[in-house]
Amino acid sequence: MRLIQQITAAILTWCAFLAPAQATLEIVITEGIDAARPVAVVPFVWQGQGQMPSQLADVVSSDLRRSGTFNPISQGLMPAQPSAASEMDLNKWIATGAEAVVVGKISEFGPDQYQVSFELIDLVRAQMTGGESKGLFNGELVATQDHILEGRDTVIRASQFRQYGHRISDLVYEALTGIKGAFLTRIAYVTVDDADAFKFQLRVADYDGYNEKVLLRSKEPLMSPSWSPDGRKLAYVSFENNRSEIYIQDLYTQKRERLTSFSGINGSPAWSPDGTQLAMSLSKDGNSEIYVMDLATKSLRRITNHYAIDTEPSWHPDGKSLIFTSERGGRPQIYRVYLDTGRIQRLTFQGEWNLGGSVTPDGRYLVMVNRTNGRYHIARMELSTGFMDVLTETYLDESPSVAPNGTMIIYGTSHNGRQVLAAVSVDGRFKARLPTLVGSVKAPSWSPYL
Repeated sequence: MRLIQQITAAILTWCAFLAPAQATLEIVITEGIDAARPVAVVPFVWQGQGQMPSQLADVVSSDLRRSGTFNPISQGLMPAQPSAASEMDLNKWIATGAEAVVVGKISEFGPDQYQVSFELIDLVRAQMTGGESKGLFNGELVATQDHILEGRDTVIRASQFRQYGHRISDLVYEALTGIKGAFLTRIAYVTVDDADAFKFQLRVADYDGYNEKVLLRSKEPLMSPSWSPDGRKLAYVSFENNRSEIYIQDLYTQKRERLTSFSGINGSPAWSPDGTQLAMSLSKDGNSEIYVMDLATKSLRRITNHYAIDTEPSWHPDGKSLIFTSERGGRPQIYRVYLDTGRIQRLTFQGEWNLGGSVTPDGRYLVMVNRTNGRYHIARMELSTGFMDVLTETYLDESPSVAPNGTMIIYGTSHNGRQVLAAVSVDGRFKARLPTLVGSVKAPSWSPYL
């Protein structure tokens, strides 16, 4: 019961923040689904009067497909539509080729309250045991339910269906891969619409484009949104006062605070992993250099001091060093500076340019924009070996941002003459595009876990 209350409370908090569900960005899968693992997400059975408020299975199926890891089979291939594992003929389901099945039911619980029950069945494990597992209990051989990997009962409201669908997807993804799901996350981005009097808008939406909300409208450019580790705030750059300035805005209260308004460049804000500091690029003392601000005292610490341009800081997951772009080697390359000693290490050497770097949450890969033969693509480099792999073939790729579980990268690119968002898996096999209905969209930033 405590777990149900915690989940419901968390979803309620987010629903209070969200606008009505709609998808301004729509994920269009362009490559990689054929190699994904087959699973089945059975439509949830409705046990109530009238019409079911929403079909959770649609959300779960879409999430798993968009992960690039799974390929849900069509309803036409399903031998039945059970609501629980106990109703399944496992041999028939094994024959579909699916590796796992999600089943569930929804019933009325009270005024605007619905009980959602679901189970995740591992068909590979069921196949190994002939569809029935056996174990000893008090010296007797009894049937077990080892093939049921996950099962929950939760009470939600009608407005929470979509968010709870993402929660189910997170549980399913983690149970089947061992990696925490990132479906209950958000993205921030900047839209540009020349037909709007306030052409620049800072927006946030669910990772799949639903529940979009406009945080700020401006006649002047907005840039570089960056999420706080608790997901409550965004730091960004605004030119609304005819100069670059760094702001922090609370997503719940809408209260915002101007942090810097120095002469010259105020750019590239990046939160420290513990949320107490903000790295940034400032040119107040001459060239663009990397600084760190203590958010409690607003005191600044200068991190780099070089005649070349140093910019685009991001934090290593351990919080002890910064990744940044510098021209100190003649062309833009990515460097690492250790905050305790000030020691600087060059990380990239391949290609003409490398910029906009960030390290994946597990500390294994450096993700960046790589320019080779004049073409800008998203690339990853294994930090332990220095091996680089170019992940994309799109046009003028920029601003990569890694999902909190380290499996996907969202980035800006160009498609049919417009700036759009796109996504690629960290292994490069799965690719998708997120076109917007109006104008252009750029500068994406993936939220932490919420």
